[in-house]
Amino acid sequence: MEQDKNLREILSKYREKLNQELKIPIEETRKEITSKEYVEFKKDFLPTELSVYEKLCNLSEKILKLKPDEKTANLIQESIDICHLDITSSGTESFAILIPLMIIVFGGLLSFFIFKSFFFVFYFVLVGLILMVMFRKMPEFLANSWRLKASNQMVQCIFYVVTFMRHTSNLEGAIAFAAEHIAPPLSLDLKKVLWDVETGKYESIKESLDNYLETWRKWNIEFIESFHLVESSLYEPSEDRRLGLVDRSLDVMLEGTYEKMLHYAHNLQSPIQTLHMLGVIMPLLGLVILPLIVSFMEIIKWYHIALIYNITLPIAVYYMGKIILSKRPTGYGETDISQANPELKKYKNIIIRIGSLELRINPIFLSIFIGVIFFIIGLLPIILYYIPGFVEPGPVGGFYFLDYHTSVATEGSMVGKTVGPFGLGAAVLSFFVTLAFGLGIGIYYSLRSKNLITIRENTKKLENEFASALFQLGNRLGDGLPAEIAFSKVAEIMKGTTSGNFFRIVSMNISKLGMSVKEAIFNEKSGAILYFPSNIIQSSMKVLLQSIKKGPVIAAQALVNVSRYIKEIHRVNERLRDLLADVISSMKSQLSFIAPAIAGVVVGITSMVTTILGKLMAGMFGDGMPTYYFQIIVGIYVVEIIYILTILANGIENGSDKLNEQYLIGQNMIKSTLLYVFIAFVVTLLFNFVAGTIMTGFTPAA
Repeated sequence: MEQDKNLREILSKYREKLNQELKIPIEETRKEITSKEYVEFKKDFLPTELSVYEKLCNLSEKILKLKPDEKTANLIQESIDICHLDITSSGTESFAILIPLMIIVFGGLLSFFIFKSFFFVFYFVLVGLILMVMFRKMPEFLANSWRLKASNQMVQCIFYVVTFMRHTSNLEGAIAFAAEHIAPPLSLDLKKVLWDVETGKYESIKESLDNYLETWRKWNIEFIESFHLVESSLYEPSEDRRLGLVDRSLDVMLEGTYEKMLHYAHNLQSPIQTLHMLGVIMPLLGLVILPLIVSFMEIIKWYHIALIYNITLPIAVYYMGKIILSKRPTGYGETDISQANPELKKYKNIIIRIGSLELRINPIFLSIFIGVIFFIIGLLPIILYYIPGFVEPGPVGGFYFLDYHTSVATEGSMVGKTVGPFGLGAAVLSFFVTLAFGLGIGIYYSLRSKNLITIRENTKKLENEFASALFQLGNRLGDGLPAEIAFSKVAEIMKGTTSGNFFRIVSMNISKLGMSVKEAIFNEKSGAILYFPSNIIQSSMKVLLQSIKKGPVIAAQALVNVSRYIKEIHRVNERLRDLLADVISSMKSQLSFIAPAIAGVVVGITSMVTTILGKLMAGMFGDGMPTYYFQIIVGIYVVEIIYILTILANGIENGSDKLNEQYLIGQNMIKSTLLYVFIAFVVTLLFNFVAGTIMTGFTPAA
């Protein structure tokens, strides 16, 4: 630190002397940049939830200014810096206390004076105390989430740095090149490194980079080592040794990634099994005895169970899942291609082409329409009861459609009140409420991501071929052919492949439209890159354009090395998928079949038990829970669990890949919801007819 301070003083003195000799005002050479790319970039790409959290923390600090102890404040500040948040440790502490206190006070008063329920008073107090603990860990939680997203891009980051450094030994240019081609949040970190130099916070790019790398020392040492190897290459007089260090940096990153993922995969079995038992199996099996509890304990109502199963348990499972994900090491992940190429955002809509007219419809409107229609159908048993003059039809085959009846309670608020609906028809209609949520969410995510996933999959096919194509192009350039001719030669050799189509478009733009190589690839209207939106392809072509200035031999060597890098990254990525195959396969079976199947059978069994108890023990115990409400609680819980397990499975396999996450949520939500509804419907009908047969000849207890 003392050495850095002395270095700054020396640089400052020489700068002042230079300014005096050149007669340039100091303020002009040290003017702080205030308008600029980093600030605008941060504003555009900082996640919305972080912006909301920022505002709440700053507001809480004004109302209730609390300060954590110095050690805790330092840890909080470290997390704040990682997430690029404009808040203080005092603001986070104030938020962690103020918001839960408001929930306890207002929730407790509302429950006591309006609902007159001590259960809800206790619930709000418990929730508030738990939130105090969780909110105090919120900065750490957000920092871990940021690290997960950023670490997922580290292999790509080193790849772009190495690719640039191989042909141009300039660290600042390499970091800028990487920041341009990777998506947030790591691109935000790299732009911050450049920003800190531009604003004078650090004297050199190396000092700024080293300061940033220290934030990863506890989490990703190979990322630091890789950058240090890149920095060391700047001081090598020998070109061969310089290139050797640059190449070694990517090898260190790939080897470290594989080793960490190996340990993670081995340690993942136990937490996943625990999550499965606590979040899926035990809650669903516990549902079997809940109708009995409701029958024997009149104080417990269906909405108490809904509060536990549809709010508390999903939050607990989600929190457990996030803890598991926070321990995931660096991986090679995909990004949302619409972030890299904003023009692709239109494919998040439903596109209808009428002649030359292109009509775009946001999927949210269709999903809401379907959800509302199904939800209204699901509420018919309640709506029909309150329609004046509606008369319930008589029993069909011994079963009622709605079956509302007077409460059997002899004391308390339920005496003389109507309860229900207990009818089989109402139970069947309740499935539409589950379909409203499951299909509504599934259709929205499926339509929003389907087009982009198709584009990305086609692009990935090209990327898999592109390593060989680059090798061919590099060989043609190495033979002394000009780039213009080399493209046409490779297009002929790889005719019929996706890569061949890319080079054919480049060749046609050059030969028929008279474009330069740069224009043929990157022209805004007809450039080949428009049809293949891939960062790897784009960066490879930029490397070609940079290196070709130094001659065809240098360009050939650059492309051959880029080809090798792409193959190495692909090889390690496939090995990582193999490591996680068992865990992912187990999780996929849970969310696609096991959870919906168990829940469906539980609903059917509970419906039968409720029917039998209602007829055999009428008047002996409480009113019980109608299958109508019970199924809605279970159905919504299944939808929530499918959503959470899909996020967890995708996070373990692919890291922070939001596009694939949305696609999987759409697919799993539709399939698993339909499977659950089908099994529950069949089992409910079957078991109710069995119950009806059992009850033939029995009369209700007096």
